[in-house]
Amino acid sequence: MDNILLAAVLGLLEGLTEFVPVSSTGHLLLLGHFLGFSSPGNAFAVVIQLGAVLALFSVYAAKLTRIGLAARHDLAARRTFFSLLLAFLPAVFIGLALHKFIKEVLFETPVLIAVMLILGGFILLVVDRLAPEHPQHTDAMKLPLGKSLAIGFCQCLAMVPGVSRSGATIVGALLMGVEKRAAAEFSFLLSIPTMGAAVAYDIFKNRDVLDFSAISDIAVGFIVAFLTAVFVVKWVLSYVGRYGYAVFGWWRIIVGLAALIGLSLGY
Repeated sequence: MDNILLAAVLGLLEGLTEFVPVSSTGHLLLLGHFLGFSSPGNAFAVVIQLGAVLALFSVYAAKLTRIGLAARHDLAARRTFFSLLLAFLPAVFIGLALHKFIKEVLFETPVLIAVMLILGGFILLVVDRLAPEHPQHTDAMKLPLGKSLAIGFCQCLAMVPGVSRSGATIVGALLMGVEKRAAAEFSFLLSIPTMGAAVAYDIFKNRDVLDFSAISDIAVGFIVAFLTAVFVVKWVLSYVGRYGYAVFGWWRIIVGLAALIGLSLGY
């Protein structure tokens, strides 16, 4: 496959999967494995993830700006930022402690990724069905601080590739009585500091081996990921509010099973 076309495909996959509970990392790693695609220092993966982060920030820039300006005199606005900070902190400490193991061991184990996709799919199907018809919390900006912190610990499960950062946070939120749309929105907001910090740390840790020689490929992947992610973020909130998460659970199971079959055949 032509490098530019492959870059566009991977950028599209990143944008489509980053903010839905199917594990963008798992999809990218599996596709890279089967297509034999690699990037020194993972420069390509790092940059297209940055495209997805910027897409999300562009969608929520106005809302975050309003909250930031109101925080000077509004206790509720300050509480929203504190809630997100609490949810973000577990990933900081656990991610720093396990970064090398995650990147060098877990990211290089395709069978683990496929199994996590399947297992996470079944969990998502069950939790989506059990979600209460009348949830306790319907506003992502007003979650209790204790529940925000608990969702932050759930997010750490996504350090295992194939689990899904958005999937872990959404499932955790649903189990704590958060309405489906609000669970997705809190997951989106939490991903801004989490993914931003992860990308920055990856760039810092791999600064000596990052290879940006294929700049045209990277640029194509970045742009496609950005544009696709903008569309997905706007679409997901409307979709899950009406239909829930079952379709994502089935998708995970299908992709995971297909990957296991491919791996068993020696690909």
